[in-house]
Amino acid sequence: MQRRHFLALSGLGLAGFMLPNARLIAAEELLAPVDVAKKKALADTVLALAKRGGASYCDVRIGRYLNQAIVTREDKVQNVTNSESAGVGIRVIVDGAWGFAASNQTNPQGIAAAVAQAVAIAKANAKIQTKPVQLAPTPGVGEVQWKTPIRHNAMAVPVKDKVDLLLSINAAAINAGANFINSQLFLVNEQKYFASSDGSWIDQDVHRIWLPFTATAIDKASGKFRTRAGLSAPAGMGWEFLDGNAADKHQLPGGLVAYGRSYDPVEDAIAAARQAREKLTAPSVKPGKYDLVLDPSNLFLTIHENVGHPLELDRVLGYEANYAGTSFATLDKRDAGYRWGSDIVNFTADKTEPYSLGAVGYDDEGVKCRRWDLVKDGILVNFQATRDEVHILGENASHGCSYADSWKSVQFQRMANVSLAPGRTPLTPAQMVKNVENGIYIHGRGSYSIDQQRYNAQFGGQLCYQIKNGEITGMVEDAAYQIRTPEFWNACSAICDERDFRLGGSFFDGKGQPGQVSAVSHGSATTRFDGVNIINTARSLG
Repeated sequence: MQRRHFLALSGLGLAGFMLPNARLIAAEELLAPVDVAKKKALADTVLALAKRGGASYCDVRIGRYLNQAIVTREDKVQNVTNSESAGVGIRVIVDGAWGFAASNQTNPQGIAAAVAQAVAIAKANAKIQTKPVQLAPTPGVGEVQWKTPIRHNAMAVPVKDKVDLLLSINAAAINAGANFINSQLFLVNEQKYFASSDGSWIDQDVHRIWLPFTATAIDKASGKFRTRAGLSAPAGMGWEFLDGNAADKHQLPGGLVAYGRSYDPVEDAIAAARQAREKLTAPSVKPGKYDLVLDPSNLFLTIHENVGHPLELDRVLGYEANYAGTSFATLDKRDAGYRWGSDIVNFTADKTEPYSLGAVGYDDEGVKCRRWDLVKDGILVNFQATRDEVHILGENASHGCSYADSWKSVQFQRMANVSLAPGRTPLTPAQMVKNVENGIYIHGRGSYSIDQQRYNAQFGGQLCYQIKNGEITGMVEDAAYQIRTPEFWNACSAICDERDFRLGGSFFDGKGQPGQVSAVSHGSATTRFDGVNIINTARSLG
């Protein structure tokens, strides 16, 4: 993790994740659920008021968003924050146009005012809208519930135990050779109740957890320093994620260890301290063309930026142009059978992947979540779309990828878990490395740069190793790979099998104006790309 990322995350902790209308609360208050019957009664009141106001469609989201953030550095606790944000968001269609309003006042007067405001906004929009909203049909599901399948609610773990864990991570890293270390713990619990005039009443309880850290080693003689961030992935799990189950570790070439659905942060911190110190004496990479072997801990970010984002339909249509750019993957490319990658490249979008950050039963439009193909056998076949977009693709059912980060934020299209399918032929990372004559092996996400159409990009990593004649010969520094998206995926020559499939993820993925934050995972196995341009990122101060 770069220093700017740590500062940003520390700021998130200080601001209670910057949630709108958040209030600071005692930790034990995070455990008290809201009665479902009361939420249904409130939702039914909203639906009735919206229909009386002339709405042809209405949905209501009653949300309670709980967050805990703990920030430490070496032997000090820098911040502990518990926050709660609760209220109701109301969306209507009147005269063929959307209207939205929200309120943290759930008494009769507050609800009536919010419904009236949503209806008034829709009527105003209808006067200038050239085409009516076209919603894909979504049958009502009645009253249903979905919960993240956690074994141990992380919110129930005493703060003292969490602080002790973080400080033990820090102490282990210092004892192993780090000069500095910061560690954080982020917990999220979204209690979301959705109801619509289609006949759905959906209660969901969503949990996420992340424990990032950064260890720093310094050469005091020269002032040179190097860092290594934690290599775990955030997960849609409870406290059991941190039980360090040895059965869920992957032994990789070069003596490296990867983690799956269980993480030992102390073990990782010890390795991080030693590897940060090893980076101080590692030679700088020689730029040129290499065969590139990417661990899932690195490749997830490339998938996120160069597959997930350019295949969001709202971005393709230009809705994100002012804020984050557009996409080179225009609609005509799908119709023309555009070759995105080699024949072994298959990407799916999926909000049902167990233990992923994006896993839910239903999206924020009440659509049952599912998996669908984005790239099939290297060919672009689809995008990611919501109820009011999917007709543009000639489809009559939403993909189920609508999300809002708060009760007061309007829901819109967000990235599903986008993953690269593992290879069908048995292949381990060690076997893959043995077939490489001149290559670079990269672990962990590093700094990156990307253009506004997601076509040209550059990615670094936490750990980079030279491969010569099928053997890892040592660590190198200052390496980054430069790519053009279709050329990169067409250079994909091998993918390890499902035994190596692992999830990475982004805990704070920003999008939209006003900005919203979502969490999303991306899975892959270790993957090889042939003839990739590696540059040297070292700066000369002479």
